[in-house]
Amino acid sequence: MNNLAAEGRALAAAIGDYAASAESADCDLLVCPPATIIQTIAAQLADSTVAVGGQNCHAEASGAFTGDISAAMVADAGASHVILGHSERRHGLGETDAMVQAKTAAALGAGLIAIVCIGETEAQRDAGQTLDVLSTQIEGSLPSTGQGPLTGANLVVAYEPVWAIGTGRTPTNDEIASAHGHIRACLQGIIGSEAEQVRLLYGGSMKSENAAEILAIDNVDGGLIGGASLKASDFCAIADATIM
Repeated sequence: MNNLAAEGRALAAAIGDYAASAESADCDLLVCPPATIIQTIAAQLADSTVAVGGQNCHAEASGAFTGDISAAMVADAGASHVILGHSERRHGLGETDAMVQAKTAAALGAGLIAIVCIGETEAQRDAGQTLDVLSTQIEGSLPSTGQGPLTGANLVVAYEPVWAIGTGRTPTNDEIASAHGHIRACLQGIIGSEAEQVRLLYGGSMKSENAAEILAIDNVDGGLIGGASLKASDFCAIADATIM
């Protein structure tokens, strides 16, 4: 919940300029603005390589859900992706795995690429439950393959260690590798060989200072960037880390 239209346009313009520059990293960039300016930012970046996504959607296609926005509405505004089950929604707003699963099915049905977020709390980590929590969340948050194929083309999974978000704390490289390797194995059990094509993002206080090291870890295919995405120079510096 940051940036009004003018601020959002300025931020998107700076990121778009970076993507178009000869010095930009050869990586895929996605921005997910508030729903109020998805259409504005999508139009601004229409000729750019930068993709645009939403931060959430409702599970139902339409109806009496005042204040909510459907997956089709997110797509109609110009988005190609949508973030689902973000830790702030799971732990701040009480979203369950079942709710995230329904939203994921709706997003896929609307032709959006679903970015499904999972991750453990500090209490769960301290209790040694990290991998069990990740298994439960990923199995409970993905729709059954009978509802349509899950592939590397329509699914992204983001690992968010909740205790690391906004705290400046980061798991060790071994902890990140363990979590991402476990997620990949879980996906293999659900969708088989297609799991190798699913991008796994790390989302827990990634910044320019630690991005290169984290992105070099096995099964880390990118980042889900929070606070560092609010300043173009910081966000683009993380992108630059992919070529270090």
